[in-house]
Amino acid sequence: MVSYKELGLVNTKEMFAKAIKGGYAIPAFNFNNMEQLQAIIKAAAETKSPVILQVSKGARNYANQTLLQYMAQGAVEYAKELGWEKPQICLHLDHGDSFETCKSCVDFGFSSVMIDGSHLPYEENIALTKKVVEYAHAHDVTVEAELGVLAGVEDEVCAAESHYTKPEEVVDFATRTGCDSLAISIGTSHGAYKFTREQCTVDPQTGKLVPPPLAFDILDAIMEQLPGFPIVLHGSSSVPQEYVDIINQYGGKLPDAVGIPEEQLRKASESTVCKINIDSDSRLAFTAAVRKVFAENPGEFDPRKYCGPARDLMTELYKHKIINVLGSNGKAE
Repeated sequence: MVSYKELGLVNTKEMFAKAIKGGYAIPAFNFNNMEQLQAIIKAAAETKSPVILQVSKGARNYANQTLLQYMAQGAVEYAKELGWEKPQICLHLDHGDSFETCKSCVDFGFSSVMIDGSHLPYEENIALTKKVVEYAHAHDVTVEAELGVLAGVEDEVCAAESHYTKPEEVVDFATRTGCDSLAISIGTSHGAYKFTREQCTVDPQTGKLVPPPLAFDILDAIMEQLPGFPIVLHGSSSVPQEYVDIINQYGGKLPDAVGIPEEQLRKASESTVCKINIDSDSRLAFTAAVRKVFAENPGEFDPRKYCGPARDLMTELYKHKIINVLGSNGKAE
C-alpha cells in the first residue's frame, strides 16, 4: 500500500474549507494522458490554483494504475520545477462504482475517491457510501458521494434522464454516510451533448442553442439544509463554441453540442459549491487542435507536432477556467 502523502499529494478537506470561506471553486480536471496532465499542472502552477486531478474508472484502465501513481508523483515534482513551491494537488477517483474500485485507489495512493451509488435505491446508496467512507477515512482519504442522477454519457457513466437531488434527503444522507462532500444534480449533465434541442431555446440572432438554466432554487434549498457543507457539480463543461467550430470546420461532426454557460458556473462557485468537474471541454480542445494540424499538414506523423499544439490549447483552456470561471487563481501561493 502507498500513502498519497508519500507522493506529495493532499486530500480535499482543507481545499474545500478554504474554497467555501473564500467564495471560489476548486477545478477538477479529468485526464487520460501525459499531455492533459502537463497542461493541467502548467495552468495550475502558473495561476497558483489548487487543483484536483480526476481519473475515471475508464481512464484508470487506459493509463494503468501503477503508471498513474508515478504520474501523480511526477506532477507534484513538475509543479515545483515550474516554481510552485508548495503544490496543492489532489488525485481523485471520479465515479467509482464499487467498494473494491475505491479501496484499490486508496491503496494505490489516491488522496480522494468518489463512490457513485446514485443509481441505487436510497438505502443501498447509503450503505455502500458508508462502507467506502469507513475504509477511506482510516487512511485519511476524503470521500465524495452522489445523491441525484445526472443525465448524459461520459466514459462508463450513462443515464437517459436526470433526477434532481431532493433537498429533504441531504441531511440524512450526509449524516449517515459520513461523506466529506456531496455531488448533486441541479441540471448539469455529462458529455458534449448535455441537452436535447427540445430542451433548449434558439438565439434568434445567432441561431445557436441556449441551454435551460441550472436549478439554483434546489441548490439554495440544499445549502439551507446543509450550511457550509462542500457541494460538487459534475458535468460542468461549457462546450466552447470555438472548439466545436474548429472540429466541424476540419471534418468533424458535432451538431448541436451545447454545455453549461460559464456565467452560471461563476454564480455556483460563489456558493458552497467548492468543486466543479470539467472534462469534455479539454477533450474538445485537444481534438480541435489535432484536427487542425492534420488538415493543414496532412503529411504530419510526428505525435509531438500535433499533441504539442493540443497541450498548448488545453493549457489556455484550464487557465481560463481557473481565472475567469472558478476564481481559484492565487489561492495556493
